[in-house]
Amino acid sequence: MGTLSHQEARRIYDRIGAGQDTQAFYEDVATRELIRHGEFASARAVFEFGCGTGRFARTLLRDHLAPTATYRGVDLSPKMVGLAERRLSEFAERARVVLTDGDPPTSEPSAFFDRFVSNYVLDLLSEAEIVAVVLEAHRMLRPGGLLCLASLSPGHGPISRAVIGFWSLIHRLDPRLVAGCRPIEPLRFLEKGRWEIRHHRALAPFGLPCEAVVAERLPPSA
Repeated sequence: MGTLSHQEARRIYDRIGAGQDTQAFYEDVATRELIRHGEFASARAVFEFGCGTGRFARTLLRDHLAPTATYRGVDLSPKMVGLAERRLSEFAERARVVLTDGDPPTSEPSAFFDRFVSNYVLDLLSEAEIVAVVLEAHRMLRPGGLLCLASLSPGHGPISRAVIGFWSLIHRLDPRLVAGCRPIEPLRFLEKGRWEIRHHRALAPFGLPCEAVVAERLPPSA
């Protein structure tokens, strides 16, 4: 399947803006899995690739992170960055949101973060870009740090496969009609020897298949 260019994705998400929060009816089912199994209470520094409106970040900062924990989010949409900054304004001393070009975060520090989060973003990217982002996540996480991912998936029952089949048909016709998102298999991108799967769950809220994955970053000697 083709994917949107970064410029196309920026235009679409600038246009969607706060409307992105209407996707909570299915997105939150998977992101709650990440919160349950991501051990955020012990995290000192969290990085989010594709922070969107900042809704997930606010939940973390308000309810799950320690008062001393820091958050850094990036997004390619100026509209999303502005919405996230406003939403996280009460946490401004320890939360920062940055506009990027959408490329893998190669300029971020190595072995600095305890959690690398990406919710419904990898399913916009090409397979090569997904591989590159996951490699950067491994570099950026401290040994023992956790990668927390949520994405659309190919489905795991007749109803969810039918729903995502129709979604995929629309995506093939014009990815812009589904904001660039398509089903992926996140576990395919987590190389053995680099990652240990701590939690994986397939879900289908309202028939739309999603997956939640929490994986531990293994040290090079593992």
